[in-house]
Amino acid sequence: MSKLNLAIIFGGKSTEHEISLLSAKSILKHINADKYNLSLILIDIQGHWHLKDDIDANKGISVTLAPTSNGTSLVNLNTGEVITKLDVVFPVLHGLFGEDGTIQGFFKMVDIPFVGCGVMASSACMDKDMTKRLLRDSDIGIAPYAIASPNRKPSFEDIEKQLGMPVFIKPANLGSSVGVFKVSSKDEYNDKVEEALGYDPKVLIEKTIIGKEVECAVLGNSKPKASLPGEVITEVGFYDFESKYVDKDASSILIPADLTQSQIETIREIAIKAYLVMACEGLARVDFFVTNEGDILINEINTIPGFTNISMYPKMWEATGIPYPELIDILIELGIERYDQEQALRIVAREVK
Repeated sequence: MSKLNLAIIFGGKSTEHEISLLSAKSILKHINADKYNLSLILIDIQGHWHLKDDIDANKGISVTLAPTSNGTSLVNLNTGEVITKLDVVFPVLHGLFGEDGTIQGFFKMVDIPFVGCGVMASSACMDKDMTKRLLRDSDIGIAPYAIASPNRKPSFEDIEKQLGMPVFIKPANLGSSVGVFKVSSKDEYNDKVEEALGYDPKVLIEKTIIGKEVECAVLGNSKPKASLPGEVITEVGFYDFESKYVDKDASSILIPADLTQSQIETIREIAIKAYLVMACEGLARVDFFVTNEGDILINEINTIPGFTNISMYPKMWEATGIPYPELIDILIELGIERYDQEQALRIVAREVK
């Protein structure tokens, strides 16, 4: 069997650039190199694409993807020469410009199979407000919340009456707990809403939920399956950026979560339902709160979850029986499967005379 020509694309213009590098390194460590001819593509923080010999290399050829006579290829931007034809790409790009549908649209325009969710699911899941609206309309439990924008900022008094204190303030379109704050006082509230608006023009103000933080990994296209859920136990008050990606001692993971068997199965069922409601494909991580009263609420859905050495998504699948290298293979197969199904659709362009 011939090797697939696979491009792993990492970095990006978002605040999660460095986390993307860690995820890419972890994937590179676990991938079965006998199955793939690998091209490593860094998108720098200015948005320029570079073909790298390895992830930490300082230099790289300026490249892009483009349709060519024999398929979609990696092209040298300086010379216009084709470097290699590609069979599939694996975006490992967290946050804006990587997880929000923008690069997925580019992949569709240049006609290349890719790992992960499509344009609509990526965009809708990136916007936490849109996610909550769609889930709520599908009778899936969510944490109560309000929205702030530059022209509409709810007063501290109104929020305290509606949601109680403390509340969480978070940009609607960022991930990995960047720009997320827990506030209790009026001064903190006013300051942190303004700070969060510096990241995104739409900010969520969310009720604090007392209970367990639980995550569930979902895998598949039209017939997805859910992993055993994992519980995040933190020493820092909430699962912030440091405890997710940097300080492995700031949080611990329990897989399966410390829940009843009935709760575990319910979480898996809700995770799959939410995945299908949001039209996800390939993969996603569904994050839950399980309250002390037993209510199960979705916090958010991540369409390109972390793949670092302490990330929950691969760990939950390992605990469910899919080792990391096999998980990578399945994700690539799902991307190609989705592409082949789309190619079979009747999409006809009419010539204008």
